[in-house]
Amino acid sequence: MKNILVFALLTWAMCRPVLAQTPFAAPGTPVNPKVDIRWNRYYDYPAIAEITQKLASAHSPVCKRTSIGKSFEGREIWCLTLTDGGNPDQKPAYYIDGNIHANEVQASEVALYIAWYLCEMREQNAFVKQLLKDKTFYIVPSINPDGREHFFKKPNNMHSPRSGVMPRDDDRDGSDDEDGYDDLDGDGHITGMWRKSPTGRFRPDPDNPGFMRPVPKGEFGTYEYLGAEGRDNDGDGAVNEDGPGYYDPNRDYPWNWQPQHTQWGAGYMPLLQPENRAVHEFFIAHPNIAGAMSYHNTGGMLLRGPGSASDKAAYSPQDLETYDALGKLGELLLPGYRYITTFEDLYQTYGAETDWMHGARGVVAFTGELWSPYLMFHKKNEDDGYFGGDSASYAFNKLLLFQDAFVPFKPFNHPEYGEIEIGGYKKSYTRMEPGFLLEEDAHRNAAFVLHHAYHTPKLEFMDVEKKPLGGGVYQITASVLNSRLTPTHLPHDVKNQISLPNIVSIEGGEVLAAMRVKNKDLNLTEAVEHDRRRIRVENIPAMGKITVRWLVKGEGSYVVQCVSPKGGTIKTTI
Repeated sequence: MKNILVFALLTWAMCRPVLAQTPFAAPGTPVNPKVDIRWNRYYDYPAIAEITQKLASAHSPVCKRTSIGKSFEGREIWCLTLTDGGNPDQKPAYYIDGNIHANEVQASEVALYIAWYLCEMREQNAFVKQLLKDKTFYIVPSINPDGREHFFKKPNNMHSPRSGVMPRDDDRDGSDDEDGYDDLDGDGHITGMWRKSPTGRFRPDPDNPGFMRPVPKGEFGTYEYLGAEGRDNDGDGAVNEDGPGYYDPNRDYPWNWQPQHTQWGAGYMPLLQPENRAVHEFFIAHPNIAGAMSYHNTGGMLLRGPGSASDKAAYSPQDLETYDALGKLGELLLPGYRYITTFEDLYQTYGAETDWMHGARGVVAFTGELWSPYLMFHKKNEDDGYFGGDSASYAFNKLLLFQDAFVPFKPFNHPEYGEIEIGGYKKSYTRMEPGFLLEEDAHRNAAFVLHHAYHTPKLEFMDVEKKPLGGGVYQITASVLNSRLTPTHLPHDVKNQISLPNIVSIEGGEVLAAMRVKNKDLNLTEAVEHDRRRIRVENIPAMGKITVRWLVKGEGSYVVQCVSPKGGTIKTTI
């Protein structure tokens, strides 16, 4: 009887329905997301395709997926368009892409997180909901899908491949890509090759003999570094000198472009790569893009142009006011990140994507260098080198990752070098966030992007007046206010006539005269002689307004409209 009772209780416990739990709504986090994604891991190209499709299906019509083109190997370059109502191409837009460099993979996860967060928080958060009503987001998670697949599926280290996979004869021997890395021990990682040497510059760490440390200046160590795993496949006396691709996709854009002898990786013409041509054509077709972010790694930086000293004239003092205001906000939102200028604080570049966005398209564009070493121990590690240094990376791997990012050294008989040892960091370490820090870095970067998008132009009519002058003639005065940090046209844009001007127009009645109002209080105006219904305005300034005026004859209503390439379309009826 006792056994029967126990059996009955167990059966009841297993068969009874599980009580539904209401998730605790942690602030800033989606509750019951329609698309449940883990943000502590990395996704290959098929997974990115699947995630983008799921977001578009679950959040239609707010989220739509399209392809902006195909990669060299024929992969679709997926783009998510997000907006809530209206024509997305007639709203101020923010563009995001990532993974232009193949090994800078977390750029795609951060871009995907931003799309996911906007979708899932739309009905939960008033700021996000209004942002999607006012703006459009174009998000392209990976603009180098071929290189991404190579990084994931082939043996690589953290620095390879940087390029896409278009064949290129790097060593100029008449053959393409014939001497790349070799996974000598077959473990899926390209680590380092080390050989004992009385004149070496490294010795094993005393606390962990499997980790090599450089010796102080003036001393000899016991090991020499022979480079990344590989061998002389083409018999030319060099190792790993001609791997797949190895051009630089971020030196390919037609702004301040320089050929190979000046800018390594540039190739022989701008827009040589189909992926970059797709981005170029997308921007041309979407003049409403007013702000942009291109995600890279590493070092924790918000970069603005110019990329070279020769391009300083493209950034006026007024342009820099906009960049500086946003950059300082970024440093607050992203602990350990630095807002800096590329050519002054990092290195000189020519033909870079974000320089082209600013210089050729008049867009306020940043480069986000993801993963700050500050996040390791929440300190700067100034004495440990540019990326936090071997000391910080070693301690972080040992203390927080429990050596999971390191391949222990093992002996190997190399065909050219003889007896060596192979080991070192995995390709997923030093340039990429460990899983438990990825979501935090993604969210903080998302916060910056959402605030930058918020500060693209926001136009509204104010001080609209209809004043009778007698004889059926009326004076119509209208001001257009831009309440955000970004003007409709950067001074560089106005000077070079990149974008079409803003047009403030009126419908109804007979237009007798039109004018731009220079000073409303003093009644200072500038007459418009041609096409009086449509007044051209070169710029509506940040946190400022413009005023126009018409003299019209006729009773009834008048419709005043402002069409701005980067500020959207607004109208009012008088």
